[in-house]
Amino acid sequence: MSTREEILDPSKYWSESGIKKGLLYSEVLGWLDMGHARGNDIKKLMDSFAIGEASGNDYYDVRYEQTMAIDRFSTGRFKMWRIKRGRNIEERRSIALSMMMSTAVAFENWQSMPWFSWYTDSGFSAEDLVSDLFGFYKFMFPRIYWHDLRIASKESALRRWDYYGPIGSHKNKGFLPLLFPDPGDKFTCQRAPFKGQLPKFMTMVTPYKSAPDDVIARPLNKIAGILTAIE
Repeated sequence: MSTREEILDPSKYWSESGIKKGLLYSEVLGWLDMGHARGNDIKKLMDSFAIGEASGNDYYDVRYEQTMAIDRFSTGRFKMWRIKRGRNIEERRSIALSMMMSTAVAFENWQSMPWFSWYTDSGFSAEDLVSDLFGFYKFMFPRIYWHDLRIASKESALRRWDYYGPIGSHKNKGFLPLLFPDPGDKFTCQRAPFKGQLPKFMTMVTPYKSAPDDVIARPLNKIAGILTAIE
């Protein structure tokens, strides 16, 4: 669940190495949760592909998960796919994107369940899915994206929060960005948030589509599902 206090000063984001999460507003992608966008989950997934490809086995399994913590309890969703060895990097990226997107939607649905509403309004919060997608591309094609994203100042981001309300109250069930015009800009028509388009650099990979009899890569649906743990 994101709060107003998590809004970052973009002028300090790159200079202070200890900052690993928080909120930024992008004129291109809307609200971004930089914790979601770190890309650590994608690194772990791609490492699994590399291990499988080096295993010498005809097939190998890869797993992707998203979780949240509630005190000492953690829960989430995961997907496992079986992969035929011999996949090139473009195929691995495509499969990884499909795994991430399907799991992310399942996880947001899970967060939206009534038994979590007392704790979080995060299910399909405006920033979640687009931040996941940005994290995927940030890891796959690493470079500085600051100019492409057109990050707003902290003052402008705070104005948006105060005018439109907490981002958890705005739901986005797709991967297209939800944009919030700056209410302080007299040349901007102040209207409800609206859907934008993804920049070209976030459309470079096509999600893999698997058929039931696919021998190249397919979901293992029977063992994909809910993940829970108590510390």
